[in-house]
Amino acid sequence: MRIPVQPPSRQFIIGDNPYYRDNRATHVVRIPPSPQKTMIVQIYEVQNPEEAKKLIEVGVDFIGVLVGKEVDPRGLDDDRVKEIFNSLPSETTKVALTLSSDLRRISELVEKVNPDILQLGISTESLLPDSVKKIKEKYPQIKIMRTIPVIDEKSVGLAKKYEGIADFLILDSRKKGDFQIGATGETHNWTISKKIVNSVSMPVILAGGLGPENVEAAIKEVMPAGVDSKTKTDLPDGNGKDIEKVKEFVRIAKSF
Repeated sequence: MRIPVQPPSRQFIIGDNPYYRDNRATHVVRIPPSPQKTMIVQIYEVQNPEEAKKLIEVGVDFIGVLVGKEVDPRGLDDDRVKEIFNSLPSETTKVALTLSSDLRRISELVEKVNPDILQLGISTESLLPDSVKKIKEKYPQIKIMRTIPVIDEKSVGLAKKYEGIADFLILDSRKKGDFQIGATGETHNWTISKKIVNSVSMPVILAGGLGPENVEAAIKEVMPAGVDSKTKTDLPDGNGKDIEKVKEFVRIAKSF
């Protein structure tokens, strides 16, 4: 029998869709839960419109695309990303992930692909909170999702620096010396992730080595607003998504 998690109690809106998350920080004002509460599921790295549509059919909420071959060979060019986003229903939340620290390049991709959410995945040393604030001020209509590396207790303080700047945080694993955060296929210390969730007011997405086999345990431990999967729901060769794995990942995540 599945042990129920306490219902989330903070609402936030993406498009016309209400979401809720639990936050036990005492400074957060609570609102009553709603039957519409749901665990967000975000999936990366979508490669084409057909794959994106299959992900929507199995219940994925946030469709994530890596933008920019100039930074990472896995990235798609702007026109390809625009094609994917334009093929999707208007109610679908479209997330563009950039690994760039160049503000001019970031502005260019925002204006070309027009995402609902811009995820900034470059290292926190390479793109500081002040720069993220500039992006947010220039594009107030775009939600900003900042990737936070979960390494040690200092990660909690780092996450707090984005209060009032980022609309979302996404907590991910990072290999030492890597310029980007995430795409490691490895989990991190969920105890620290839970501290971050309880220390900030914005919704938090949990990432880092999550798949159908461990997402239930991760949600119970961290109680995030949502969960993200890339590596553990890829096809064996890493070229495209395993739709059956994604479907199972969604089924488990949405049971909370």
